[in-house]
Amino acid sequence: MFNLPLELMILGLLVVANGVLAMAETAVVSAKKTKLRKLAAKGDVGAGQALELAEHPARFLALVEFWLTLSGMIAGVLAGAKLAAQLSLWLAARWPEWAAHAGWLSLTAVTLGLTSLMLVFGELVPKRVGLAYPEKVASLLAGTMRALAWLAAPLLRLFEFCTELLVKLLGIKARSAADNVSEDEVRALVEQGLHAGVFQRAEKEMVEGVLALDQLSIMRVMTPRPKIVFLNLDDPEEANWRKIVTSGHSYFPVYQTQRDKIVGMLAVKALWAHSAIGLPTTLKNLLLPPLFVPETFSASQLLEQFKKTGKHIAVVTDEFGAVQGLVTLIDVLEAIVGDLPSPGDRANPEVKQREDGSWLIDATLPTGELKTLLGLESALPQEGHADYQTVGGLMVTQLARIPTAGDYFDWSGWRFEVVDMDKRRVDKVLVARAPVAVKTGA
Repeated sequence: MFNLPLELMILGLLVVANGVLAMAETAVVSAKKTKLRKLAAKGDVGAGQALELAEHPARFLALVEFWLTLSGMIAGVLAGAKLAAQLSLWLAARWPEWAAHAGWLSLTAVTLGLTSLMLVFGELVPKRVGLAYPEKVASLLAGTMRALAWLAAPLLRLFEFCTELLVKLLGIKARSAADNVSEDEVRALVEQGLHAGVFQRAEKEMVEGVLALDQLSIMRVMTPRPKIVFLNLDDPEEANWRKIVTSGHSYFPVYQTQRDKIVGMLAVKALWAHSAIGLPTTLKNLLLPPLFVPETFSASQLLEQFKKTGKHIAVVTDEFGAVQGLVTLIDVLEAIVGDLPSPGDRANPEVKQREDGSWLIDATLPTGELKTLLGLESALPQEGHADYQTVGGLMVTQLARIPTAGDYFDWSGWRFEVVDMDKRRVDKVLVARAPVAVKTGA
């Protein structure tokens, strides 16, 4: 009669050992290094050991394969030499008429049984557990794997040497770390994270924007030359002040003689600061050295220049040194996250209609909205010639100077009056019907 011998117990232990090795392999490979580092920083010794194994994947996988192969070979020899032989004897004694076929039948049965045990309990189930709890399993089994590495260290070094030698003889080059992860794979992971709820759509778009910076030309994000407001050192101060106030920009390229000869950049905040404390506000004394970048730069190269120089704005030039545009740090950020409002922008410029029918308007209101508000179909004064886009710009252009509270002009039956100033900036404008002149008869 066939009984369970010691060999079956040993075989069961080999299946368990195979499962532990498969579980450890899957867990260490799947574990996130960032999580292991956090656990190790909190004092988890196992996590630190698991991180060390994960940092050397080739060595770790060689260790696992060595012990898996060894356990599989022992199980195969044990099953073939012992179990199959004993099962063959039992079959021949139980069914004598099948004695001639007992050998191959027993070997087939033992092979199928061992394969099933190894596959289910030694591979599939343990790997599922390792995938489900990678950091926990890796931390738990890291000490065991280090002990096995110490036991097999001499043989593993020999195998590693032989492998490297054979790989070199075959002319196979190892992949670099940079080849292991591509931008497309990162995009695919982010897409998976979006569907899994890990990332928001805005975060996904920002990641894609960052990945695209290398291919994004600064020509696509810069302010082109026709839209730049230049200041000329040779112009009267009043003319330059008018440009500064009406444009609403924060930086201005300053030139002398011709626009391709930029002598410096003017920061409006420096201009206001000097003006507020009574210091001289001549443009020449406030100029900052300009940063020039070629039009062939990508957005990522521009960011590197901004980091090196500490500047946030650059003049874009072509191969002949001609100015092509201006590009700022905000332009690059907008390529990543979308349009950003300026610090001084108001989301909705305030407009109030008073009881007498007049309008109290924020000077930041765009001129297009002003025309809609007043029902105007004709162009505003100098609209096609002067460079202004807001009600404040209209006031400065029409008055031809920096206004003061109380200044006004009449146009097309309307009176536009400055009622409040914020230093040199128009803040509030009152728009009302112009008073009708009373005619007196003789």
